[in-house]
Amino acid sequence: MRIAPLLAATLFGLLAAPALAVDPPYQEEMERLSEIMGSLYFLQPLCRPEGGADWRAEMGDLISLDQPDEDRKQRLAGAFNAGYEAYARLYRACTVSADQSLTRLLVEAEKTARDIHTRYAE
Repeated sequence: MRIAPLLAATLFGLLAAPALAVDPPYQEEMERLSEIMGSLYFLQPLCRPEGGADWRAEMGDLISLDQPDEDRKQRLAGAFNAGYEAYARLYRACTVSADQSLTRLLVEAEKTARDIHTRYAE
């Protein structure tokens, strides 16, 4: 039968392939938080330039604390950039809508960070 060589080749391919890292259970929430932080990085200086967090530095701190592998690090950075770009396409000046988005995102960021900490912190 020809199934045996095909099966052997398939098994060899599976064994020879590098093992893929398993994402932590909070990865989806971390990517959302990263996206929010990217959005805040764009909106806060636009609408509330006085004071406020440096969201890019906060993102760097978050990545440093989480110590993700390179793949996860790239996905978190990509989510941050996607959040930034989404609002950069919409706004050139602070509007009522932009300010409302900023307020909503601040609330969502706090809730998401609290949820991650509550559910997964050691």
